[in-house]
Formats: sequence, C-alpha cells, structure tokens
Amino acid sequence: MNDVRPFRFGVAVESARTARDLVALARRAEELGYATLTLRDHFVSEPFGDQLAPMVALTAAACATRTLRVGTLVLANDYRHPVVLAKEAATLDEVSGGRFELGVGAGWLREEYERAGMAFDAAGVRVDRLEESLRLLRSLLDGRKTTLEGAHYRVRDLTVFPVPERRPPILVGAGSGRMLGLAGRYADIVGILPRALPGGAISEEVSERLPDTIARKVDRVREAADGREVELSMLVTPRFGPDPRRVAERTARERGWDLPADLVLDMPSQFVGPPGHIAEQMVARRDRYGFSYYLVPDRRMEEFAQVVELL
Repeated sequence: MNDVRPFRFGVAVESARTARDLVALARRAEELGYATLTLRDHFVSEPFGDQLAPMVALTAAACATRTLRVGTLVLANDYRHPVVLAKEAATLDEVSGGRFELGVGAGWLREEYERAGMAFDAAGVRVDRLEESLRLLRSLLDGRKTTLEGAHYRVRDLTVFPVPERRPPILVGAGSGRMLGLAGRYADIVGILPRALPGGAISEEVSERLPDTIARKVDRVREAADGREVELSMLVTPRFGPDPRRVAERTARERGWDLPADLVLDMPSQFVGPPGHIAEQMVARRDRYGFSYYLVPDRRMEEFAQVVELL
C-alpha cells in the first residue's frame, strides 16, 4: 500500500555517563542505520540511571554525526518554561541542521519533583499546563508571533529566534485517555505508554499491555487527530532467542505475569524470538495498529540492528 508509513528506529540512551561515551554511542547508532538518538529528562538516578542533561548532551551528539536525528524522550513540561524551551529547541534544530525532535510530557515521577523541591500538582493541573505549553511551542516554532493568556502561561507578541526552516516534530508520550487525546490534537509523533498513576508512578498492570487496550489507545489518538497524520511510536525491549514461545514463557516468568505464551506473543509491546520473527511481528503490528517508529534501549542496540537491517 502506498500510504503505509515506512519504519524507522531509535535508540534510548541509558548507559552513557560521559560526553565521550555519548558521542561514541551516537556515531555507532548512525553506523547501524538507526534514525534517532534520544535522551530522557530526569534529575534522579532511579529508575533509569544517572543521565546527562538532554538538550546540552544532544547538541554534542548532533555535532558528532551527519544524518542521525536527536530527540528528547521526553522532557517533563514542568521543568522548563515553554518560551525557554522553544528558544532552546529552535537553537538545537539550527545547530543540528534540522535533525531535532522535541519530545514532551506532563511529568510523572513524584519522588523526583519532591527531591527537587517542586510542587507535584494533581494530574489534571499538570496536563492543563502541558496543553498550554504545546500550544505555545507549536506557535513559536512555526515562526508565528504568539500571544496566549492562559491559566498557567501568559505570553504577549513573542517570536522565537532562530526561526526553524521547518518546525521540529513534536512527540508527546501518552497513556491515559486525556493525554492520548491531547497528543492526538497537538503532536506529530505519539509515544504510546502505560498510564501514569496519580501517586507518581507508571502502571505495571498487565492489562495496560494487552492488544485490546493498545487498540483503544490508538483509536483515541486517531479520533483526536481528526484526520491529521500522526506517527505512532513505542519504546520496546526486544528479547532474542531461537524459539519465540520459549522466550515468551521466560519473559512472563521474569515479569511476574501469570499469562500463557500465546498472549505474551500477541502483546503489541513484546517482541521475542530471532530477528526475522521480530521483523515479521513489527510488520504485522504496523498493519494492525499503525506503529512504525520503535525505540530500543542502548543495551539492545547492537543486537536489534539485525532487525533494523531487515526493515
């Protein structure tokens, strides 16, 4: 079909602690055919390990590569004023030659807010604030003179410099119904996630990963997008082995899921087996759900490159 979106793949940095390591990782990802290198946005080491500041570190990665896109996965909206972020995003897009992707979310890790001395507002307030931020970011990065009188941000007759030749794609990570709707309305790329819980954690419920749940989330995004083209993305941790069923059984045991192998094999977020089988799973799930952009942790980058080559 002519309208099938081609696959692309990214690396989520988890192990790089120095500029030297990050640059080496970026160059290797580019060599292996990955489309993007992404960084998370956390002050604390749990649960992903210590990390470099994303916007600064991504500048180094962009300057060390030629074709690799760089992105945030994702910035917590509450950590930066959107006007400051728009300025930084426009500058990084300029420095990278138009290779920046701006990922943002509402923020979810209560412990991090508290340890940093920031108010962890109710989820509805954080999402309200993100919506205003997305309106500002889209307008400013489109090069428009922007005014917004919101409940959280007030901006008057402001433009951003440098003006991107083309607005950097905006990615929103979303798991709850309201966040999925917000992402569908404002994002160019939607990262489908488990729900963030009001207490400040990510849901570990198996139901969040089942096919019907993912299908409902995708439908919510498409409904909100109202015909606008949106790229669907997911961060996954593929598990390799010659026998997909045995790998699925091992995955269920390790995750504490009381599920048969067949159900694990059908989970949209689970890719298990040899590279050829995983590639077939990805094609089938693109046809079924629309996912075409997958990211893997850097520790799986080398092994997963076999799948990248196939697709």
